Amino acid sequence: MNYDILTAFVLATGALAITPGPDNIFVMVQSIVHGKKYGLATVAGLMSGCLVHTTLLALGASAILKENETLFLVVKLFGAGYLLYLAFKVYASEAKIKLADSSTAKKSVWGLFKTGFLMNVLNPKVTLFFLALFPGFLFSDAMGRVAQFYVLGFLFIAVSFLIFGSIALMAGQLKGFITKNQHAAVFFKWMQIFVFLAIAVYLLLSDK
Repeated sequence: MNYDILTAFVLATGALAITPGPDNIFVMVQSIVHGKKYGLATVAGLMSGCLVHTTLLALGASAILKENETLFLVVKLFGAGYLLYLAFKVYASEAKIKLADSSTAKKSVWGLFKTGFLMNVLNPKVTLFFLALFPGFLFSDAMGRVAQFYVLGFLFIAVSFLIFGSIALMAGQLKGFITKNQHAAVFFKWMQIFVFLAIAVYLLLSDK
């Protein structure tokens, strides 16, 4: 088992989770508008959705990639290309973090859990992102690929839950920092670009 690969995966996941995007901005807004436990319910829904995507990836990708190193290489090249595309999209976008307040009526904890879950499960970009990210971080020659995908999935969920949960708990302070600091958006934009590029390079250089 290669713990350096797992450490790199955790660091990459943490960097991506902490960078403002649609999901964590949504969590922040729900926490500000409805309350912290509602933000945490949204996080729980989003992370439950990630488990569905992990299962689809583990069962589907493992069956396709089993004993087919050429196809595995193609998937890795696709993953690197997709991450480079995401980096370009961030580069081409405006360096601005939008924190629009919610004008909807107060929702229940269960309602926000379902919203977070459906937001994640019904977003095919999440499965595409998992397919781009996970194969390059397989970490063991002895462990089956299905098990490795699940380990990576649970690590992704754990790290993301920790960071998203912190965002929900500190939503007010974070909103104040982001709105008052005009350089925050530029910093996070380039941080996201750097992370996408770094992971893409890692995938290309990986010998797995």
